Amino acid sequence: MATIKEIAEKSGYSPATVSRLLNNDQNLSISPTTRNKIMTVANELGYWKSHRKQSQQPIRPNIALLYRVSGKEQLQDEYFAFLRNEIIKEVDKAGLQVEIFGHIADLTKAADSFQGFIGVGADRVTQDQLIALHHKLPHGVFVDINPMPKLFDSVQPNLELTVQDALSRLVKAGYERVGFIGGKGLKLNNIQQADAREIAFREFASMQGIKEAPLYVDGPFNVENGYRLGRMVIDQSKNNLPEAFIIASDTLSVGVLQAFNEAGILVPRDTAVISINNSEVAKYVSPPLTSYNINQQTLSRMAIELLQDLITHPDRPHVHLKVNTDIVYRKSFLNNNG
Repeated sequence: MATIKEIAEKSGYSPATVSRLLNNDQNLSISPTTRNKIMTVANELGYWKSHRKQSQQPIRPNIALLYRVSGKEQLQDEYFAFLRNEIIKEVDKAGLQVEIFGHIADLTKAADSFQGFIGVGADRVTQDQLIALHHKLPHGVFVDINPMPKLFDSVQPNLELTVQDALSRLVKAGYERVGFIGGKGLKLNNIQQADAREIAFREFASMQGIKEAPLYVDGPFNVENGYRLGRMVIDQSKNNLPEAFIIASDTLSVGVLQAFNEAGILVPRDTAVISINNSEVAKYVSPPLTSYNINQQTLSRMAIELLQDLITHPDRPHVHLKVNTDIVYRKSFLNNNG
């Protein structure tokens, strides 16, 4: 059983300082580097395993938020901005301290000041950068995506189940020709990864008995690209427009609706639309979007809890959590079959 004295001796700090930190003394004033050193030694000596019952509260580490979302993407897609804000709110509720980093190299240099990090986005991040970060700061949880699941934990919306559920609802409503409109997935080491929503649509469309399942997938998840994809759908479909569409995000849906409206295509009369994200804009476009709600508060809270668990149990296997979505019906697709 690791003792306060043993941790103090190995870390080089006084038993009083070590005791106050490990017992969550909120009046203790020490530097992030000191805090990190003591907690690292406590983990190495197995302090948390032997004191689990005595510990009334989880340790409150200093953490970093790695926010790798491009400026253009953030302006076009409010999803990431709201997610960042929710994480900050949940960090505050948990009584933690957080510092935001926009560059992975900066976080790697400052790693000694933190016990772990939460990652959002992976814009222009390379595998080598992530490996270097893991070497300096191995305790990390990515939210929404995970560029390196072998190295870091993650909490993500269950997009595969979301698409499967949307297809099932469309089939029950009698639709036989369903299209998918989406953007490109994560790019790691300049290699384009397929988006989870696209993969799920390809896999489940035939299993659900969809007779025609055209895909229109290209470009970023923003309104401008949604409009371009909407025009592509119109040009390629001619007079054989799919009876319904699953669209990968609300921002894409806004652009698609603009293209459809210009061409005189009325939703849901001519084609139904089910979107994903349930952002604020979904309520105010014409027609209002039926969309799957991604609970960002739950994603954020689970990420913090997972990170705290990883910090206190550093030898455990990596964990990847999936959070289910729920559909919010509006006029772009109405559920008439229960």
